[in-house]
Amino acid sequence: MTALLEVNHLTKQFGKDSKALTDVSFSVQEGEFVSIIGPSGAGKSTLLRCINRMIDATGGEIRFQDLQVMDLKKKELKQVRTKIGMIFQHYNLVNRLSVIENTLHGKLGTKSTLAGVLGYYSKEEKQQAVQILNVLGLNEMIYKRADQLSGGQKQRVGIARALIQNPRMLLCDEPIASLDPNSAKVIMDHLKKVSTTMGITVVVNLHQVDVAIKYSDRIIGINKGQVVYNGSAKGLTSEDIQRIYGSEAEDLIFDIGGIHAG
Repeated sequence: MTALLEVNHLTKQFGKDSKALTDVSFSVQEGEFVSIIGPSGAGKSTLLRCINRMIDATGGEIRFQDLQVMDLKKKELKQVRTKIGMIFQHYNLVNRLSVIENTLHGKLGTKSTLAGVLGYYSKEEKQQAVQILNVLGLNEMIYKRADQLSGGQKQRVGIARALIQNPRMLLCDEPIASLDPNSAKVIMDHLKKVSTTMGITVVVNLHQVDVAIKYSDRIIGINKGQVVYNGSAKGLTSEDIQRIYGSEAEDLIFDIGGIHAG
């Protein structure tokens, strides 16, 4: 089975001394739900941003749908990015625009600069946006400005904006870090549904081990820019958490038995 995404020996260096990623290798299958966990500063966000080349890796290889992402020129990269939806911790919405306008921004990658500037969207694209917003429970918010929404609602608009691209994969960078537990559960439920009902591959950075175990098919644990765990969510042990989180692990281990039991 060919992997949708393959990351081979990836490294990222900032300046002379700071290595954010060291020899990172893993693959992700079509339709898989993968969580990347690790302490703050472990390199999780850097890794996600290297995959869609929001930042350029220093070395190694990234293959998406068998294309060498690191070799792509501007136009080819733009095409590949339409297949990779991105969801951010701080939503990245345009506050003065409505929910539906923010959602339609997901289509900008497929348009000419002029059509994008003029905000020209077809009837079909608008219908698709409404459909997606309905699925995400935002049908009553369609014409509300983004700055009138709660954090959880904003993040659902972020998901809608990614889904309107018709992506093969979603990269989610700490999508629940700014949310209360109830809103976080709603977002994770939607992401899981996207994965199971639409067959879209989901790769999500998380700080919460219990959430990763509950929702993921597989977990990749990163510490100091290196992969120290790559296995099933159910197989994650206290020793693995210790290896991933180091001194922070004490607070996380006590409830792992209960998480697996649940």
